[in-house]
Amino acid sequence: MALSLEELIPRDNLKSHFYSIIIRTALTLSTLFVALAIPFFGLVMALIGSLLTMLVSFVFPCICFLSIIRGKATPTQVVMCILIVLVGVTSSALGTFSAVSKIINNLL
Repeated sequence: MALSLEELIPRDNLKSHFYSIIIRTALTLSTLFVALAIPFFGLVMALIGSLLTMLVSFVFPCICFLSIIRGKATPTQVVMCILIVLVGVTSSALGTFSAVSKIINNLL
């Protein structure tokens, strides 16, 4: 995000470096304020992480691999991809359940 904002600034070595520092400091401070304002920020981040990280890291690559390769994949590759998808989905489900249950316990 910082790089996207920095691209909008005209190229002047001294000024662009100064603006870069200001943009990064503002982003860091805004993240701090959001973390302090949301009472369960860590749990919300755990929920997002457990739900999305496993899917993006394990499940989607294997599904994409199988869909691209289709009939050319060896049975070993297919079995390994299916095992990785199952482990990823199971881990994602357990992590999501854990994070949601902790959020609910903290709300009650």
